[in-house]
Amino acid sequence: MAKETYKLVSKFPREEKFGIISQMKRAAVSVPANIAEGWSRNHTKKFIQFLYIAIGFLAELETFIGISNNLGYVKNTESSKYMDAEIGNTRKMIYAMIKSLSSRL
Repeated sequence: MAKETYKLVSKFPREEKFGIISQMKRAAVSVPANIAEGWSRNHTKKFIQFLYIAIGFLAELETFIGISNNLGYVKNTESSKYMDAEIGNTRKMIYAMIKSLSSRL
């Protein structure tokens, strides 16, 4: 997902380099970073907490995609594909992980 985000924002106007581009990149890399950090805590409840934080960053990405679409930086089809394929699938996997971990508590 992070890789696809980087590809997507490479098409944005240069004047957004320190605006929406940096925000989207930060949110995209924060998802796997929070999963890794949660895993390293070696405690199921903490791990679940970090998984929810990762889901929050996915919500940020969705918001940025919507804004980018409204600004004309991405086409409707491109943003829909990204939201479904990248964000949607990642969210499903994280929720499945949360469900599995929660059943062990």
